[in-house]
Amino acid sequence: MHIVVKMKFGAHLYGMATKNSDIDYKGVFLPSKEAVLLGRIPNKYTHSTGSSLSKNTKNDIDVDLYSLHYFIKLACRGQIVAFDMLHAPDNMILESSNAWKTIVKQKHKFYTSNLTPLKEYVRRQTAKYGIKGSRINAVLNVLDVLKKEDPSKKMSDIWDKLPRIDHCDTVVPKATGISQYKVCGKSFQESVRIGYVIPILEKFFDDFGSRARSAAENRHVDWKAVSHALRAAYQTREILTESNITFPLKEAPFLMNVKQGKLDYLTSVAPLLESLMDEVEELSLSSSLPEAVDEKYWEQLVCDTVENKLFSQIMKHR
Repeated sequence: MHIVVKMKFGAHLYGMATKNSDIDYKGVFLPSKEAVLLGRIPNKYTHSTGSSLSKNTKNDIDVDLYSLHYFIKLACRGQIVAFDMLHAPDNMILESSNAWKTIVKQKHKFYTSNLTPLKEYVRRQTAKYGIKGSRINAVLNVLDVLKKEDPSKKMSDIWDKLPRIDHCDTVVPKATGISQYKVCGKSFQESVRIGYVIPILEKFFDDFGSRARSAAENRHVDWKAVSHALRAAYQTREILTESNITFPLKEAPFLMNVKQGKLDYLTSVAPLLESLMDEVEELSLSSSLPEAVDEKYWEQLVCDTVENKLFSQIMKHR
């Protein structure tokens, strides 16, 4: 196996490591000649000294190595793990190569105005724990309008009746050009029927209400997950505004307080998470970044890199 890059990852990369933090490593490898010729290239190799039945200790080590083709696929999709790796500073890099330096030099080619996986990651956490009452009221307002209409009608038939308030608005994504009605991060195309939308919003309201009550008492909140959601939101904002992610994170001290559950969720954390999500959505709509990654460019880079490696291996055996 030929290592393209290997680095320290996780809390050590983010600037959030404590004396009890375990050590995470991530890396990228080139497959062997045999793996390529036999079509047996694995996406990933994983090794852990910890147990799946218990939390890692400071003495445990986790290692994830991605094949080059799979890493590029993750980066093209905007997956947060790939973006973190692309922005790791030199002091986190343990092994490197010319191939990795080339990829990092061109990392801006992975940036798009959508960054969908990053935004979805934050949105899932935002919806999971419930935010302030304004979101619950927004859903109730929309349901009040929809339940007065024939469920067989399309959303477009009542387009002018739909509330345009906080957390509810119409958008037209550049990628599709199809009008959508957004309610608390959930999008419904104008062509869907009212009867399809109502049960989705009712379930959202039921889940949201119970989680909001728990969050109000700081119960059942996965603080580690929330800190990761905030981290992803900060990083997405930095990409959209600065075309970069800086490690260690300047927000690390605040994120540590969140991770350790030292703040009140509803008054301190939830409004910030919601505000960041709204800001990221606005930045996405006004961004001058391309809408999609030029995947052909990256596919060619993978082909060239693997071909050069295979050629050198073949020449060695002549």
